[in-house]
Amino acid sequence: MSTEVHTDKAPAAIGPYSQAIIAGNLVFTSGQIPLDPASGTIVGTTIAEQTHQVCKNLEAVLSAAGASLKSAVKTVCFLSRIEDFAAFNEVYAIYFTGKPARSCVAVKDLPKGALVEIEVIAEKEN
Repeated sequence: MSTEVHTDKAPAAIGPYSQAIIAGNLVFTSGQIPLDPASGTIVGTTIAEQTHQVCKNLEAVLSAAGASLKSAVKTVCFLSRIEDFAAFNEVYAIYFTGKPARSCVAVKDLPKGALVEIEVIAEKEN
């Protein structure tokens, strides 16, 4: 049995999906893009600014699920421009200090013209 996660501290889903699902002791987040939770607009114009917002959104979703970025075991990262890889990594390293397993790929487009999207699998902490 799984449980849907919802928090107003992260952007609402922009489609027919949940912010996250808890299954057993694991939390599976949907991909987060750099949306402001209140306005639903993209935050920032650089990969660094957008990555900070994505990580803040993920922190909020994971917190609502009883997990955190420190309990992340796997991330999947999508960049709209692979040339942003180094700058992305600089910000990513600030938030994902536990160094979870990761895949990072460049994609043609992301929703709302975002430069970055990240999804996380984490273990519940409580």
